[in-house]
Amino acid sequence: MRTVGIIGLGLIGGSMAIDLKRRGFADKVLGVEADKVAAQAAMTIGLADEMVSLEDCVDRSDIIVVAVPVGAAVKMLPEILDRIKEKKIVIDVCSTKEHICAAVKYHPARKQFVCTHPMAGTEYSGPWAAQPGLFDGRACIFADQEESAPWAVQTILELYACLNMRPIFMSSSSHDIHTAYVSHISHITSFALALTVLDKEKDEKHIFDLASGGFSSTVRLAKSNADMWIPILTQNHNNVLQVMDTYIEKMQQFRDAVASYDEEALRKLIEDANKIKRIIR
Repeated sequence: MRTVGIIGLGLIGGSMAIDLKRRGFADKVLGVEADKVAAQAAMTIGLADEMVSLEDCVDRSDIIVVAVPVGAAVKMLPEILDRIKEKKIVIDVCSTKEHICAAVKYHPARKQFVCTHPMAGTEYSGPWAAQPGLFDGRACIFADQEESAPWAVQTILELYACLNMRPIFMSSSSHDIHTAYVSHISHITSFALALTVLDKEKDEKHIFDLASGGFSSTVRLAKSNADMWIPILTQNHNNVLQVMDTYIEKMQQFRDAVASYDEEALRKLIEDANKIKRIIR
C-alpha cells in the first residue's frame, strides 16, 4: 500500500493525482491546498481521497510531491525535509532548479529529495485544469540526481514511468539554462505580444475579430498564471536575460530588413528559422 501526498492540486499536481491513482501507482492520494475554494473543488472533482494539513500529509505519505510555485517551494522544502522519517521521499515539480537544489544542498535528509521537472502543461491553472494523460510521451528532467539516494531515484523513475514520461538527467544549472530557451522565453514572448495587441485594440475595435489560429496559438501562453511565472522569471533571471537579449537581437535583424525593404535578408532570416523543422515536427 503506497500513499502519495500532493501539496498543490493545480494543473500539474492535480493531473499527477489523477493518473497515479488510476494507473495503480498510488493506493491513496492525500491533498494539501491552501486556497479553500480550490481545496473544495479538488475534492468535488475527485483529485484526492482526503484533504489534509501539510503536517498530516508529510507524516502519512510515503512520497510527498511539492507542486506549488517555485518561490513557495524554496521555502517549504527544507521544512518538509525537517519533518520526514526514513524511507519517505520528497520530490518537487518546479520549473527552475538551481535555487531549490541550493536550498536543500546541506540538509541532513537531502538524500531523500529527488529534484524533478515534468515538462508538460497548459496555459490553464487550478484544480479545474487537471486532466488525465497530461504527461504521456513527455520528458521529465531529473536534476542533480547524484545528490539523491539511488533507491529514492529508482522509486521516482517508477512514478514517472507510470505517467508514461521519459527521464532526462542533467545538472540543476543546465536545466535552468535549457528551460530559459525552450520555455521561459516562449512565455515572455507571448505576454509581450498580448500586450502589443491589447494596446492596438484600444484604437482598432475589430482586431480580435480578425485573429486566426496562428495568432491564437502564438498568444496562448499569455493566459498563464502570474503567481506561477513571476517567481520562475525572477529566480532564473540571469539565464532569462541572456535569452531575451538574443531574442531582441533577432527581432532587430528582422526590423532592419523590413525597414530597408531587404528581401534577401528577410529570406535568409526566414529560411534559417525554417531549420527548426529538423528538431520540431
